[in-house]
Amino acid sequence: MHLSTLWFLIDSIFWIGFFILEGFDFGVGMLHSFVAKDETERRIAINSIGPVWDGNEVWLIVAGAVIFAAFPSWYATMFSTFYLALVVVLLALLVRGVAFEYRRKVDDPRWRSAFGWSLTIGSGLIPLLVGVAFGDMLHGLPIDKAHDYTGNFLGLLTPYGLWTGVTMLAMCLLMGATYLSLKTTGSLHDRVLRLSGGIGWVAAVVVWGFVTWTHLGLGTGFLPNPLEALAVLAVVASAWLASVKQEGWAFASAAVGVVGVVGSLLAELYPRVMVSTINAAYDLTVANTASGSYTLKVMTVVALVFFPVVLVYQGWSYHVFRSRLSAPRAGGDDPGPDGGTRIRVTDTSPGPTGAAGS
Repeated sequence: MHLSTLWFLIDSIFWIGFFILEGFDFGVGMLHSFVAKDETERRIAINSIGPVWDGNEVWLIVAGAVIFAAFPSWYATMFSTFYLALVVVLLALLVRGVAFEYRRKVDDPRWRSAFGWSLTIGSGLIPLLVGVAFGDMLHGLPIDKAHDYTGNFLGLLTPYGLWTGVTMLAMCLLMGATYLSLKTTGSLHDRVLRLSGGIGWVAAVVVWGFVTWTHLGLGTGFLPNPLEALAVLAVVASAWLASVKQEGWAFASAAVGVVGVVGSLLAELYPRVMVSTINAAYDLTVANTASGSYTLKVMTVVALVFFPVVLVYQGWSYHVFRSRLSAPRAGGDDPGPDGGTRIRVTDTSPGPTGAAGS
């Protein structure tokens, strides 16, 4: 295997990891304004991702950094092509991060509502726009011989790209709903679990449309590849498992569905990284956008040393914060530092059940 191909595979792993880990973050962010009936439930939903959301964003940073270092020509064309869209993504990431930190600073319903909706909108814009960009790269854009995009902003809103964005949005909603059902108890848990099944069946239809369009609309073949078949089956399984209240397996199936959707996009794209609608000879490929051999060798050594460390650290953080969150008993908890009621942590691991304030 050439090092350029290896690094395309590594970058694909980072993108898949980003959509799985940040996928449920985005889903919870979008859903918390709708599934919660009061401020305590909204805080429970937000606290379910509070310890991990910023660590999950690292996968997006690393995925972009890998493109910058391993495929500089791809990076230059992609970032100049999607410049305005990426500015919106960065603003959404900024607003979303600020919302996590500042919504609890002032004990005022209007203040919290404003930051709550900022979290909801920001969490929805990011997977939608990144999904549109991935769809455009496979669908094709007017890229000339110099690898410059010759269209305008509206030219980026291709029908296939928009459907891909909607597909990623639906998958994040499914991930978020199934994750939230794993992290909550009581009426909020029951409500989210019922919602998970409905979202799952909608996501199954959307993913089936995505797979059909990819093959019939883009002419990539009649039969789906294994990853696309896996995506459809996994999302259907997730919807069914949520309907029968198997939330753990429903979340795992939704994660497999994300692997299938994102993996199939990248598999269909390879060995290209961006398709030109002007002339196939102008396509950006893994080979003609890669860095030199020495750079890729150094990057490979660094990845072999640090990537396992990152996986172990992030796995341990999820283990530490594995417990469910539940609303406190009336009169049973002291006010939290932000003026709200403390959230009770319910340990679902083997052994005695414990509680702690958050």
